[in-house]
Amino acid sequence: MGLITDVSKQAYAQTLVAADSLQQRVKACVACHGQEGRATTDGFYPRIAGKPAGYLFNQLRHFRDGKRVYPMMTYMVTHMNDAYLQEIADYFADLNPPYAAPQTSQANPAEMERGRILVKDGDASRKLPACIACHGDKMTGIAPFIPGLLGLPRDYLVAQLGAWKTGSRHAASPDCMQTVAQQLEASDIAAVSAWLAAQTLPADTKAIKVTEASKDFSLPIACGSMKP
Repeated sequence: MGLITDVSKQAYAQTLVAADSLQQRVKACVACHGQEGRATTDGFYPRIAGKPAGYLFNQLRHFRDGKRVYPMMTYMVTHMNDAYLQEIADYFADLNPPYAAPQTSQANPAEMERGRILVKDGDASRKLPACIACHGDKMTGIAPFIPGLLGLPRDYLVAQLGAWKTGSRHAASPDCMQTVAQQLEASDIAAVSAWLAAQTLPADTKAIKVTEASKDFSLPIACGSMKP
């Protein structure tokens, strides 16, 4: 009887040991960011699956180091070292689950056209570069450090552009997105966010890969985020 009890206890103890895999470790991430990091439907937590690894790594470090402020994220990564954050970034960067359908826009035609112009052409009179000048013609991002803009909820886009404009979100200096956002009016942010959220994803959603040796790609403004 004692032997059976001892064996049962050992078997029970073994069931309590979770598999030590990265998939198991990132369960806290997908609790908010959705299954496989594909985003939730509440319009607040963004998709992280398939984002360039360098971009994801930088964002995790920014949360840890106080450049980005969100208590839940800060709590999760405060004690993680760079090597562990890179593992998490690489894990989600390698995922490519299907995207949700684009949001139905409530913006009027004039606002949508304003958003399209700012995304595609920018505004030379205010020295505003087009979004595609940095995020790529397909707006799927430039690997390894620039994220795509499609497949993100309107509310999330508004919140992040607003955070850069008010200075509550920061990146490595020179902070190119803060420079751009500070030139945007509230109506510009609303228009850009509405237009981007309503766009259909291209067949190939992966970020374009470039290297420092690439001669056909350069940013219109200095950007400190183009490095780890």
